[in-house]
Amino acid sequence: MDSQQLKEKLEYLLSLPAETEWLELKQAARNYPFDKLGRYFSALSNEARLKDQAAGWLVFGIQDKTRKISGTRFRPNRQDLDSLKKEIADKTSYHLTFVEIHELLLPEGRVLMFEIPPAIPGVPTAWEGHFYGRDGESIGALNLHEMDQIRLLTRPDWSGEICRQATLDDLDPEAVARARKLFKEKHPRLAGEVDGWDTTATFLNKAKLLKNGRITNAAILLLGKESAEHHLTPAIAKISWILRDRDGLEKDYHHFGPPFLLNTDRLFSRVRNLTFRYLRDNTLFPTEITQYDSWVIRELLHNCIAHQDYSLRGRISVVEEEESLLFSNMGSFLPVSVENVIRFDAPPEYYRNQFLADAMVNLQMIDTIGSGIKRVFSVQRSRFFPMPDYDLSDSRRVQVRLSGKILDENYTKLLISKTDLSLIDVIALDKVQKKKPLSDVEFSRLKRLKLIEGRRPNLFVAARIAEATHGKADYIRHRAFDKEHYKKLVLSLLKEFGPASRKEIDRLLLEKLPDILSQQQKENKIRNLLQEMSKKDKSIKPVDGPGWHTRWTLDED
Repeated sequence: MDSQQLKEKLEYLLSLPAETEWLELKQAARNYPFDKLGRYFSALSNEARLKDQAAGWLVFGIQDKTRKISGTRFRPNRQDLDSLKKEIADKTSYHLTFVEIHELLLPEGRVLMFEIPPAIPGVPTAWEGHFYGRDGESIGALNLHEMDQIRLLTRPDWSGEICRQATLDDLDPEAVARARKLFKEKHPRLAGEVDGWDTTATFLNKAKLLKNGRITNAAILLLGKESAEHHLTPAIAKISWILRDRDGLEKDYHHFGPPFLLNTDRLFSRVRNLTFRYLRDNTLFPTEITQYDSWVIRELLHNCIAHQDYSLRGRISVVEEEESLLFSNMGSFLPVSVENVIRFDAPPEYYRNQFLADAMVNLQMIDTIGSGIKRVFSVQRSRFFPMPDYDLSDSRRVQVRLSGKILDENYTKLLISKTDLSLIDVIALDKVQKKKPLSDVEFSRLKRLKLIEGRRPNLFVAARIAEATHGKADYIRHRAFDKEHYKKLVLSLLKEFGPASRKEIDRLLLEKLPDILSQQQKENKIRNLLQEMSKKDKSIKPVDGPGWHTRWTLDED
């Protein structure tokens, strides 16, 4: 790149959001630790591969907070700068090093732009044997699902492999007929041609379930007879439906094998989708709605099938509990985070089972345009139900809990129906509703928007929000009154009835303190209040014994 192209590139990099994982800006006024430089090389190389970028960028001579050019004197001698390439290569995997170290001399100062190659497909970039990655602006160990995502670039697609002993006789005729119908609905312009395809093999080749007439693992999964499951060994093709009671005890179960195209509907028919009723504002007529949206159940179940890591030899499961459904499949969550999927609304860069995913698209089972998960959240929002809960804590398993109950009608209505809130903000507010911890970014944003009050971990929806949903009583129960209010209550008690024990004062104040506080926190607050009134305000004084036996009276002096 010439000088002008470098200036344009720098201008572009400075315009990117601060949390861009494949970009790092450093002041590095004079020196910079070599080991830290190497760790950034590993992290930015891996993130460039994960984000499908041509390169990662480390830029010296920039104030990272203000993004103003400050200049750098890091290795001012060009020969020393070029020697950095070999120094880096000596400690990275496969001797990767900078594509180029660009030096840009500007009126504001000297800028160095380190152009870092993306990781080799299938091989994460290591620095001194350790793999690094980014989480926002922080650098740390590359997590397991990011490693898995990079390695998937060269991993064979199990779903597209040929079942060498399988024939068309191993496919279920009813499932094949259903597949033909769904394919025509997906591709209406081809409907006339589909009827003209004289053989089953021709149709299945066109639907991307066979390869040159040969049966694939995907074809057995979706269309195979139950007796054909052995062709997939050692992989396990099973979906387990389990019914549990309020105490978590198993009441019923059923295991479904191929053909998944038909058996997902049979599993769905076992789910007890009860009718839920609630009153909307300004009406006496109840709204009736099922606990679960049919499309949402199928979307989550079909996602389990499409993203299952069949090499781990585990089952897909749907656990039905009293007021929720828990979906579970083996394998890491490739898009890294649910928030990224919602925010960018784009398809994953890689699919674990690309051949299977393509076939499921043709049969209207999933949609690879990337809107499936976001639509699940949007449907729950429009139904006034809590957001789905994704549990990604186990790198070998993805779990999604779908609630079939409104947790708090007033607040939940607000969280998912306030039209000026983004879906990301709704998800964060839903965490507050469920007493789940917020990230620093979520907490700061909700505070800035004045949507929440309280202190961590005792957060609740703000007053103006409660009023918008007629949840004022709930808000009052959570909000703390001014300290002077409680002092006046104590003084009124002592003026009216004379000396009072701690037990009597507790009886007066405990129910008036906010519900957001625990019992212990309430008792501590009362103790501190009495100490302040006695030692600082000198409005009351203790009599008749120490500790809990103390009686309090007005300090007439």
